[in-house]
This record gives sequence, C-alpha cells and structure tokens, in this order.
Amino acid sequence: MDKLNELLNRAVSRRKFVAGVGASAGATVVLGMTGCSSSSTPTPTPTPTPTPTPTPVAYTDADILNYALNLEYLEAQFYLYAATGAGLAMADTTPGSASPYQTVGTVTLGDAAAVPGLTAAQQNILNEIAYEEQQHVRFLRSALGSAAIPMPNIDLSFFGPLAVAAGIETDPAAFNPFSSFDYFLVGAFIFEDVGVTAYSGAAPLISAAGVAAGYLTAAAGILGVEAYHAGYVRTALTGRAVAAGGGNNYPYVAAANLVEALRATLTVGNSAPPSTTGSVETTLVIPTSVSTPSAIVAADPTNAVGFARTPNQVHHIVYGSATVGASKGGFFPSGTNSVFATTTA
Repeated sequence: MDKLNELLNRAVSRRKFVAGVGASAGATVVLGMTGCSSSSTPTPTPTPTPTPTPTPVAYTDADILNYALNLEYLEAQFYLYAATGAGLAMADTTPGSASPYQTVGTVTLGDAAAVPGLTAAQQNILNEIAYEEQQHVRFLRSALGSAAIPMPNIDLSFFGPLAVAAGIETDPAAFNPFSSFDYFLVGAFIFEDVGVTAYSGAAPLISAAGVAAGYLTAAAGILGVEAYHAGYVRTALTGRAVAAGGGNNYPYVAAANLVEALRATLTVGNSAPPSTTGSVETTLVIPTSVSTPSAIVAADPTNAVGFARTPNQVHHIVYGSATVGASKGGFFPSGTNSVFATTTA
C-alpha cells in the first residue's frame, strides 16, 4: 500500500515495455494489417529503408471464435482462482480432434489463490463473474466442436512485471491481485476493457456465412456480459474512491490509470491508420456532473460509443510488447493458439 501511495506524489510516467518480460467455418477471409509507425526520433540515414509490407493473415470464422476462446481461457482462469482457488477443469481445456493445436497448456500460478477478506457480497460477485467466464469457455468450445483449440500456456504471475512496467510498483512481488479486493479490482481492470473491445473489434471480421450461422449474435451476447463485468470493475474502483473521500485517498484508481497509459504505449502505431497515441483508452475519473466524460465505460466521450481493438492490438497488450513480430510473452508465454498470434503491425 505504501508503494501505491507514492502514485499520489508523482506524475504518471509511461515506460516502454520490451517483449519477453464441429462448427462450420464459413468463408475464408484475408485480413490486411497496417504498418507500424515509430514514436521515437529515427536516426537520419542517406537512404530511408522502405517499410516492408506485412503478409496478410488468412482466417476463417472458426479462427475468430478460437481467437476469442484464447482470451476466455485467460479470463476464466483468473476469475476462478480469485473466487475459488482452483481453475478450469481439464475437460474444459482439451483440444478438438480437428484443431491444429493438440497440446494442452499449463497455468503458471504465481500468487494465484482465492482472494482473502471478502465480504459476502464481494464473494458472490466474484463467484458470478467466474461462473460466467467458465460458461463462455464452454459455450465457445461447444460452438467450435472438433475445431476447438486447447488452452494455451497461461502465466498469472505476469501481473507483477506488468505493474512494474506501468509504473505502479518497482518490485514485481509487491503487486498481487489475489491479495485483497482492491488489488483484485486493478487486476480485473487489466483484462476487462481489453475483453470488451476485443469482441467489438473482431465482430466485423465474421463472414456473411458466419453471420447467418449466428456467430455474430453469439459474439454480441458475450460482449454484453463482458461489458457488464467491465462496468462493475470500473464502478467499484470509482465508487470506492468516492467512499474514501476522493481519489487522493484511494490510490487504486491511479494504479488503474497507469495500466491504461501502458496499454496505449504498447499499441502506439498499431492502429488503423497508424496512431501516435496508441489504442483507445478512457481514464477513470470521479463523475461530478452530467458533462463529465465517461468513467464506467471505455467509450468515445463525445458520442458514448464503445471502443474496439483489433486482434493485433489485443495481442500487443496481452503479450506486454510493442514489438512488431512478437509471437509470445506476458500472459501467454508460448503465444496464443491463434492465426493472429504473431503481431504484424
């Protein structure tokens, strides 16, 4: 807590984080990725090197659903351990017979355990979110049938290095989202905005055949539930700040905003068109009037329309890497089981 209180006495400092820290498939589509611009000042050279054209990623509707399944595996493991101290059952992690990935991953737990000291209401909320994330895994696996990917390797100890990269702590061991409800909220905040925007960003990639098969409707339904989760986490953080007498008395809001700053840094130049500010973020603020920009949703403050992130942006965030060509790292130490696993912009 002492280290978190230091956030109140220093300006937000962004740090560059280096990498390392049976269903019908529908029509095949080709996704062209944009190039990546650099936020640093380039060294002058007599002959500029042309930016290589990234190879387009070919994908099917099954690939879109499996992309979502990777993220649901991660969220389900996080919430189940936080609520119960145990993760997904083995039966919920195995591959379908037609999946190109056949190895079931393991979970690096770090400090993952049931969050202590919860009130009855807090425990009930964690139980509900954990159950819903587990059911998302089961729903997607059922929809995919033999094409369902197995759970990839997941590293729940990455919260500590991520907190250091964001400037929340200087020692990775000092940040543990499983140690208290307040730390848990910051850990959940790391995931929830990304999950909601990932579904929004993937929806346009579904083919006409997939839409007719009900994939878009199903994705919209999951997005709605993820948005409820994100809204709860954001409301809990800002509400607890209000109850504490203001943000200066509740440093976890400042910690969450440092996470937002890092997420933007990881995706600088990785949006379409290339951006110098990174992926869309909504800073947590204490609402004071009807004209206060959104605090409980990640949305355009002018029109209150929810944001979207591309699979490329999402992978930069979950890998904890701004590097083009990153294929693993962060919460997925061996990469996701996905055709989008390697960042191309």
